[in-house]
Amino acid sequence: MRKIISGLFISLDGVVESPEQWHFPYVNDEVDDFVRGLSNRSEAMLFGRRTYEEFAAYWPTSTDEFADRLNGAPKYVVSNTLTSADWQNSTLVSGDVIKELARLREQPGGALGITGSGTLVRSLLREGLLDELHLLVHPIVAGTGKRLFDDGPQVPLRLADSTTFGNGVVHLAYERADS
Repeated sequence: MRKIISGLFISLDGVVESPEQWHFPYVNDEVDDFVRGLSNRSEAMLFGRRTYEEFAAYWPTSTDEFADRLNGAPKYVVSNTLTSADWQNSTLVSGDVIKELARLREQPGGALGITGSGTLVRSLLREGLLDELHLLVHPIVAGTGKRLFDDGPQVPLRLADSTTFGNGVVHLAYERADS
C-alpha cells in the first residue's frame, strides 16, 4: 500500500494560500534541504486543480534543478472541472475522487506526495486517506488568505516528529492517530 504524504508551508495564523507572498524571506539551505528530502520520499505527485495549474504553468520551462524531478514524475491531478491534464506524465483523477484516490493508494508503489493543494489535503484528512501531514510553520502572521483548517469534523492526529530551523521555521510532522 502506498502512503499519501502532504507538505505545506503555513503561517502562524494557518494561511496556506499564496506562500510566495510570505515564504521566501525564510528560504535558506536548511529549509531547502528539508523540502528536497521530503519531496524525494515520493515516487509520484498528487495535486489539486489550482496547484496543478500553477505548477504546470511554471515547471515545464523552468531551468531550476528541481524541474527535471517534477517534470519527469508521475502526476495525478484531482479535479472535476478540468477536462485534460497536459503537463508531462499527468493523469486526471475525476468523478468519485475519494474512491479513486483510495484505489490509487492501495496500488503497489512508492509514496504519493502532495505539495500545496490545501483543499485536497483537508478532504484527505477528513476521509482518513492522508498518512502524513508535514507543516512548515513560518514565524509570520499572514493576515489574509485561505487557511488550512476551517469548520469541519475533528481529525485526531499524532505528532510524529518536529524540528526547529535556525530561521524560526518549525517543521511539525503528524500521522493519523489511529495508525
